[in-house]
Amino acid sequence: MAIFLITTGIIGVLSLITQTVSSATLSKDRLTAAYLAQEGIEIIRNIRDTNWLEQYTDPTNLWDEGLTACGGACDGTIGNGCRVDYNHSYDPLDPYDPDLPLYTGQVLNIDTTNGFYSYSASTPTKFKRKITITPSGDVLMVCARVEWQEKGVIRQITAQENLYNWK
Repeated sequence: MAIFLITTGIIGVLSLITQTVSSATLSKDRLTAAYLAQEGIEIIRNIRDTNWLEQYTDPTNLWDEGLTACGGACDGTIGNGCRVDYNHSYDPLDPYDPDLPLYTGQVLNIDTTNGFYSYSASTPTKFKRKITITPSGDVLMVCARVEWQEKGVIRQITAQENLYNWK
């Protein structure tokens, strides 16, 4: 009887430890995905702000230049969307610099030396980031969706923000 109780107790503790480790991993991945989604929105905001600054040298430059080709629905059902990272050299005044590249399901990679995520780093991760932008007058509805697979289940985090042409 004592061996049965000790065995049951040990199995219960091991089960609890396994669930705790699994929950901690999921929480870490959700936090990383939330930061990656917010970073995607910040990159789009930076492009919009750069467009405003370039209007001082070229008044014909539009505030949303290069951002209107990323159309799609926030839930991912419509449109291709785009992929962005901090390494993308976007220059609206340079005719040879392409608009934001279309999203085709690429995973983000991580640079193990500095911890930054990009598409050009060498170590692949499990995270995919899709940016969709829906223009509506002086408003850009920006949606960043990050998804990853965890134990056969596709998980996702979505961040959405409206960027305005308030200038």
